[in-house]
Amino acid sequence: SLLCAPKYLPCAIGGILLMAVLSFLVILHKEKKKMEEFYRKNGGPILEQANTIKLFKKWDLKPILKNSNLIGKGCFGEVYKGLLDNKQVAIKKPINGSMQENDQFTNEVIIQSQVIHKNIVRLIGCCLEVDAPMLVYEFISQGSLHDILHDNNNKVALNLDARLSIAAQSADGLAYMHSQANTRILHGDVKPANILLDDNFAPKISDFGISRLLARDKEHTESVIGDMNYMDPVYLQEGILTEKSDVYSFGIVILELISSRRAIHSENNGLVKSFLQAHEKHKKATEFFDKEIAITEDLELLDNLAGMAMECLRPDVDQRPTMMEVAERLHKLSRSRKV
Repeated sequence: SLLCAPKYLPCAIGGILLMAVLSFLVILHKEKKKMEEFYRKNGGPILEQANTIKLFKKWDLKPILKNSNLIGKGCFGEVYKGLLDNKQVAIKKPINGSMQENDQFTNEVIIQSQVIHKNIVRLIGCCLEVDAPMLVYEFISQGSLHDILHDNNNKVALNLDARLSIAAQSADGLAYMHSQANTRILHGDVKPANILLDDNFAPKISDFGISRLLARDKEHTESVIGDMNYMDPVYLQEGILTEKSDVYSFGIVILELISSRRAIHSENNGLVKSFLQAHEKHKKATEFFDKEIAITEDLELLDNLAGMAMECLRPDVDQRPTMMEVAERLHKLSRSRKV
């Protein structure tokens, strides 16, 4: 019988190969079914009708999602950089379950994809064939304002004109979100880490999708969102997010731009507290200005900026300026330097 064995060998090999192919097809079918379920669950049929957003397949993004392309990690998940359709993109891959309920997610994605402004990071598309949807954004080359101001290894020195321009254009982006976009959008987490800079150091506001977008006028948020170091105390007390909450946070961004100090929320030595105490005592805040930019002929301008920040930080929200007013005043200061 052993002598006959060779003639059965091709049958045995064929049987094994057939089993392997069938198993592979079953796995493929299950995977496809699972991806289709995720696609439906994540609002694919609704987003298909929104012609402002591109829907990517899981396999389109897979080559980019490897450790060598990882450029950021946070409580929300991971960010990868890669080439997609010949464009540099940043892919946000959330931690499973960190996305909001589906109707709110689809709503946010549609609103974000309609926001087109030179000072706001552009949402290009998303991938829905996974448990937690991945978002694809334009890639912004110079990283965040936070890194440039506070990372000691960073060799970029921003002069006062560059800082003024960053402040004015960032204010433009926020003013657009508050009053010119189709839907009123509140950021909810304005801070230097969410202001990215392109090749020309023009700022682009990012991460407003993580905040609540008020498409249905839901001002009361179930839980406080955002970074405590930049949080409006009125929002903390009342749980109501308004345009003036973003104005408060932007006031702190101005203080960081003129001082190059980190905003750290503490009882003893907070950046805000230092400036507020000087303001209350009618003292100039010269000692807190960044020495790199605090030359004698620019002290008046820096005092103006500190004063503007103090207005943004007023306890009475009605006395705070709007982002539109802040943007106009910053542009006016910027133009006065070019005369």
